[in-house]
Parts: sequence; structure tokens; C-alpha cells
Amino acid sequence: MEKILRLGYSPCPNDTFIFYAMANGKINLEAHRLDITLADVEVLNRMARDSILDVTKVSTHAILNLLDDYWLLRSGGALGHGCGPLVVAKESTTMDRLRDKSIAIPGRMTTAHLLLELHGSHRGPRVEMPFDSIMPAVAQGKVEAGVIIHEGRFTYPSMGLQLALDLGKWWEDQTGLPLPLGGILMRRSLGRSAAERMQAAIHESILYARKNPQEAWPYIELHAQEMEPDVIRRHVRK
Repeated sequence: MEKILRLGYSPCPNDTFIFYAMANGKINLEAHRLDITLADVEVLNRMARDSILDVTKVSTHAILNLLDDYWLLRSGGALGHGCGPLVVAKESTTMDRLRDKSIAIPGRMTTAHLLLELHGSHRGPRVEMPFDSIMPAVAQGKVEAGVIIHEGRFTYPSMGLQLALDLGKWWEDQTGLPLPLGGILMRRSLGRSAAERMQAAIHESILYARKNPQEAWPYIELHAQEMEPDVIRRHVRK
């Protein structure tokens, strides 16, 4: 009997690269059919919190509160150097000057917000909004600054924005460790053996995309919306 697995990941090129083969029937899922949700990572964090998804990408910050109900899988996580969130503003500034100012964040459960908390320099209001609304909000003066993620790392100069703080670099300077941005969770109630099979399937899906990048490209580009091809490639490489 076919079993439906509710899978969630973001339209970020990293995620669509990882899940291309699984989403397009290139991987044997052993009589499982995927019901796929593509959504902003904070939406996925909340869906996992509400136990809506069986397998999902979430922020590392969210993982800390989800392990009673989910396994953390070894495949598909986001961990690396030079890939962290940035604090940007309309004018050249410092975190000291932004201490009491409004800063947009991509969600309370995101790793980006956790890093801002850990940095400890900001005491002002934080305005939650979808990650792709943050740079326009900063550029239009709706907030003094914003914490940007995903492709924003590469595109913020094109909107005339200035870097105030590289939170990923700050983390690496403080810890000497790569930055853990996110991971893939699977519901514990489905069993350890099912989690191990899913972990192997995700690993196989990544290898497939690496071996067949041109085949995966249209799927990645489709969900990247208006992102320039060079930005997509740089994002996946990171």
C-alpha cells in the first residue's frame, strides 16, 4: 500500500538542488509518495512545530525545540563557512548605532535571529517578515536595518544597501567552527528504520544532482524565481 510522506523544503537553490531527484521520481522511495510543500524556512519551522510535516528542512535554531518529535537526519543539512546571515542598512552604519533601532528579521525561529541574539548588540524592536521582503523594506526606509539570508548575501549591493555586520563571520571568528544554518528532520513516530532509509534517499538525491547538474538546473531555476543564474550557481556552491 502506497504511503504519503509530507515533505517540506524551501525554494532556496540549495534545497531544490538537494531534493530535485526525490521530487522528480529519480530515487526509489519504496512505495512512498511525496506530498511536497515549498515554503519560506520560517513557515517550515512553524509547520514542524505544529507537527504538520513528516520530513522537513528547518532552521538550526528551530531544531533545538523540535527533537522531542523529530529525528535530525545526517543528510541534507546546511553547514559551512562564509555563508551566514548579514545585517544590512540603507546607509553605512555600525551595530552600536543600530542598538535601539528597528531591525527586520526573517522569523523568530530562524538561525539568523538566533545569531543576532547571540551577538547581543541589538536591543531595539525586531520586525518579522518573509526573507524576500526584508531588503525592499530596508531600501524603502520601513526599518533601519535587516538580517538577510539566502541570495541576499549576493544581491544586497544591487539595492544600494550597506553591510553593517556579517553574522556568519562573527560566529566563525568567535568559535572557529562552521556555521550550522539548518537541517532535515523526520518525524520520530515513523520509526528509526524509516528515518535511516530517508537519510540514505536524501544522500542519493544529492549525489544524483551533483552528477546531473544540467538536468537539475531547470527545477532549481524555476523555484529561484527572479534570481540571476550566476547568483543561483554561487548560492549552490556555498
